[in-house]
Amino acid sequence: MLSVRGLQAGYGTDSVLTDIAVSVGAGEVVTLLGRNGMGKTTTVRAIMGMLPPRGGEVRFAGQRIDGLASDTIARRGIGLVPEGRLVFPTLTVRENLVATAANRLGAINPWILPRVYALFPRLAERANQRGGTLSGGEQQMLAIGRALMTNPSLLILDEATEGLAPLIRDEIWQCLAD
Repeated sequence: MLSVRGLQAGYGTDSVLTDIAVSVGAGEVVTLLGRNGMGKTTTVRAIMGMLPPRGGEVRFAGQRIDGLASDTIARRGIGLVPEGRLVFPTLTVRENLVATAANRLGAINPWILPRVYALFPRLAERANQRGGTLSGGEQQMLAIGRALMTNPSLLILDEATEGLAPLIRDEIWQCLAD
């Protein structure tokens, strides 16, 4: 599904990634582990076109995507839950979820509001609440729900449970496993 080979990227004159290789098959869960500053977020940004790769190649569903704009990559079926959640603070939970909703790939059982609300019942309870007023855990649920509403065939989560209480982390990981 996703193949990364020889990926190189950096910021300014600083090289951060050299010769990164990652392979993700359909139905697989792959985790990048490492201390802060080791290049995990840079890898995600380079895969998603948010940071132009300096070398190597990224293939998704057999097609090269390195060098494409991030919105083009997302439209091809990669969903991103970014580090820091980045919910729209002045939009309601419902508005955040429908803002990016699409079923471009024609999923048979697409992610729609009732399905996201069933996965994260707290979001249903707070449907009319502004995103910026939610707790950190609720904002993370919202960010995941928003990514799912794009109906991706691959979901990338950057720091999925960073800074969250253990109970909230467990709840999020359980929902993702489901």
